Amino acid sequence: MPTCRAVFTRFLMKHFIGRKYRKAGQSIPALRKLDDLMIRSQRPPRGTRVSPANLDGLSGDWVQGPGARSDGAILHLHGGAFVTGSPEAYRELAARISASARMRVFSLDYRLAPEYPFPAALEDTLSAYRWLLDQGYPSSRLVVGGESSGGGLALQALLSMRHENAPMPAAAFFLSPVTDWVGLDGESYRSRASVDPLVFHRQCEFTASHYVGDHPPDAPLLRPATMDLTGLPPMWIQVGDYEVLLSDAQGLARRATDAGVDVDFKVWPGLWHVFQGAARMVPEARASLAELGRFVRDRVPEGSGTPTDLGESD
Repeated sequence: MPTCRAVFTRFLMKHFIGRKYRKAGQSIPALRKLDDLMIRSQRPPRGTRVSPANLDGLSGDWVQGPGARSDGAILHLHGGAFVTGSPEAYRELAARISASARMRVFSLDYRLAPEYPFPAALEDTLSAYRWLLDQGYPSSRLVVGGESSGGGLALQALLSMRHENAPMPAAAFFLSPVTDWVGLDGESYRSRASVDPLVFHRQCEFTASHYVGDHPPDAPLLRPATMDLTGLPPMWIQVGDYEVLLSDAQGLARRATDAGVDVDFKVWPGLWHVFQGAARMVPEARASLAELGRFVRDRVPEGSGTPTDLGESD
């Protein structure tokens, strides 16, 4: 059963935040305007350090939460359905992931649709991963992950790395991942429609159409969880039971397990899409991030010999 704080926060999400997203409807400018609300609400933990970085035309933020080391790095891919979002709008979550994992985070400002549809965000992610390798991080000390669409982007990136025979990161994590931008036919779109406070099917169809753009919809990477997942790194996947994207996470966990991937999967009763973003208020969110931190630390134990400068990079 969810805690009282979780139930109360879910109520607030539905009647305040969710209502704003429904009012924005199918308008990219209106949806992007809500990013300002997210940015103003960010409260990273005290002691968090943030520094901009530039890499061959791309940009992002180095985020180092309290107690985080510099001997490994997490490539963080923010959510936003590929049409909204930025490192600034997800800074608190990135900082909390950094503090829990005790590892610095590079939060990538990848290109968004509809101006830059698939595969622009994927190309940016692969460029950022190669840049981290060039910075001196061995793949064994890198982790890739994200929330919502960013989780799906992480999965696309892993499959692309395997196709290119690139060195795989030590681990990957997925918070309420989206893994299908074509079918959108998961059972939870129906069974969780009345309880999800934030996400609804029509909005997913709208944002997915902008991400796919003019690309042939039969491209396997637009439904990455249906691909062969053999050879991917250990995965940590968590999702709320009260969200329409539950089936996406379940399908990913099932397919990865069947492919022999080491999977740590958990469904949280009564919780919503990317509930970890409410860690200031919700005990379950803090517990989830603590579990993520242990997962990362187990696979990237403390080491040395990697970059320590958190200053701006070019």
